[in-house]
Amino acid sequence: MTTKGTTALVRRMEGSTRATLLELLFDVVFVAALALTSTLLAEEHSWSGGAKVLLMLTAIWWTWAITATTTEFYDPQQRPIQAILMIAMVGSVGMAVALPMITVGHMLLFVLSYVGTHVIRCVILVAALHRQRHQTARERATRFLFWFSVSAVFWIIGALHNGPNWGFWAIAVTIDLVGSAARYPTPWLGRVPIAQYRRITGHLSERYQQFIILALGDILLLPTLQVSRGDLDAFRIIALLCAFATMLLLWQIYAFQAGDLALATASNMVRPARLAPYTHLVMVAGVVATAASFERIVDEPTGTTPTRLLLLIIGGPTLFVLGRVLFTFLVSDVVPWRRLTWLFLPLVILPWAGGWSPVLVTATVAFGLAGHIAVPGGNRETRPGVEAEQPE
Repeated sequence: MTTKGTTALVRRMEGSTRATLLELLFDVVFVAALALTSTLLAEEHSWSGGAKVLLMLTAIWWTWAITATTTEFYDPQQRPIQAILMIAMVGSVGMAVALPMITVGHMLLFVLSYVGTHVIRCVILVAALHRQRHQTARERATRFLFWFSVSAVFWIIGALHNGPNWGFWAIAVTIDLVGSAARYPTPWLGRVPIAQYRRITGHLSERYQQFIILALGDILLLPTLQVSRGDLDAFRIIALLCAFATMLLLWQIYAFQAGDLALATASNMVRPARLAPYTHLVMVAGVVATAASFERIVDEPTGTTPTRLLLLIIGGPTLFVLGRVLFTFLVSDVVPWRRLTWLFLPLVILPWAGGWSPVLVTATVAFGLAGHIAVPGGNRETRPGVEAEQPE
């Protein structure tokens, strides 16, 4: 483990933007948690159950996103930041293990893993920065600590029942999301200054790209595990090939002009830096839904397609593309309408697709994704827009 003591905890702008090996290991652990979330979603048969899985997915993703922001603002080769990464990995494992929520112990494990990860991270930062007398950074960490302490109250209350109180947990997640969007306004400290959002490097863009690419692997991993446990017949193999094709198509959609968009994001673009966690949450939800759909498709590739499976097959890739388009818009102020028209293909067949086989439906969706890639989006997509927000 490479360390440099606790000096210069705040990242230098001229420092390396490459992700450390510990950060990559951190990503792998969280992608494993996403895979378990997809499996849980595939096993759900109710709309309320799907909403609960989405809430837990949001908590898992938010833990990754805030920790990634931490390693962007602070040097990930310093001991306190390495400790934070390890604690976040333990928290991810705890949340993943507790996902089924079968017992009260599972609920408490999920809550303690989530709350503990965020609160302990903030406490470590506040203590380390206080020793360094770095007032600006300490105030930043204190704002985060205040808001995660407020949401922790609702997380804990929601777990102190015979079953999860999803209403309290929904409030807790909302507090976390809204607090970030509002720049963590805190009594006596105010909000995080806009100037701190301008203090980003290519490191943050690289972190998001690495995570999404790793997450896309779940689309192939889960159905592969399912096929390996059963009989090998032609339709299951075709379904597995469709999963492979869909994974590659979504990768191509995400990677399209990603270098230009990453460069724009790293060039003092406040809006993309602030909203990237939200747009990528939409993409991650699309990946989880797509992986869940293929986990079910390889089990029953023929016959009619149930409504819920149909929505997973069509909704997963659609969410991913919409999240990617939204991120493009935040960077460039341009919406690639010509490419988006291909998303209407699955929606057009929706009234009749229930009578089709799952393999045929997913092949049609893959055809629409291929059309989305094939149609040029125009050169303006890579041109950064004018940042509307002004520093305070």
